[in-house]
Amino acid sequence: MLLDLTIKTYDKAIAARDIKIEPFDVNKRYTKPHRHNKYLELVYFTKGSGYHHMDLNSYQIKPPVLFVVNKEEVHHWEITTVPKGYVIIIKESFLEKTLDKHINNQFFKISKFQKIDILQKDSTLNKLFKILTKEIKSPNTPIEVIEGMLKSLLAKILLYTDITKESNVNTEDKVSQFVDLLGQILKNNVSYYANQLNVSSQNLNQLCKKKQGKTASQIIAIYMVQEIKRLLIYTDKSVGEIAYELDFKDVSHFVKYFKRHTELTPMQFKNSLKQ
Repeated sequence: MLLDLTIKTYDKAIAARDIKIEPFDVNKRYTKPHRHNKYLELVYFTKGSGYHHMDLNSYQIKPPVLFVVNKEEVHHWEITTVPKGYVIIIKESFLEKTLDKHINNQFFKISKFQKIDILQKDSTLNKLFKILTKEIKSPNTPIEVIEGMLKSLLAKILLYTDITKESNVNTEDKVSQFVDLLGQILKNNVSYYANQLNVSSQNLNQLCKKKQGKTASQIIAIYMVQEIKRLLIYTDKSVGEIAYELDFKDVSHFVKYFKRHTELTPMQFKNSLKQ
């Protein structure tokens, strides 16, 4: 489905950091429909009332509540009382650069939700938002500390989603198990994961398509491209060494695969970082 090109696209991703957290702007109680083209946004309300309109859905704001706004998702606010809360902006580049694969898994799971209800008396979650805000605003905070705090916050949020409850008690949640496996062992092979989960490749693709809107092959590609980018950014390994490490049959296939998903060869991507 083509998006209405008249919908305004905002790009807060020009900020210096790859992740940003701010108090919710009380001046944005009423906004026009818009979308974000380079980042994912988490909006946590502790106070306020009104509605959040997301694509074809409208949600009543009943704090404490968290909204997840994915890239390209059209949304707007209609807030009737003074709101209080936090907004976290996560750029695509943050997910590409992070060395902690568990964070990618957490965001992948959270991104399937638009609204997550929070228990009334969760003081821990409020403290995590406050601490993360303080650490991100400090120019001397190492990225490892920020990633650690973010991972704790996301883990806490996931406790309120069905996806965590299902993965703990329902062994039939193959998609969650598939995503967890991707974070542990990365192979460009749907059959490998299907065998690990005791389902057919076709069935795994269908389950992923139904739950995530992407086939298993497409989900693997997201993880694979992110891993390739990490290795190109953070190591001195040659293109051939990376291709071998990730089990590509030859360098030519590896280069074509990366270019198909990024429109750049591995070396073009690596050289672009130096500009």
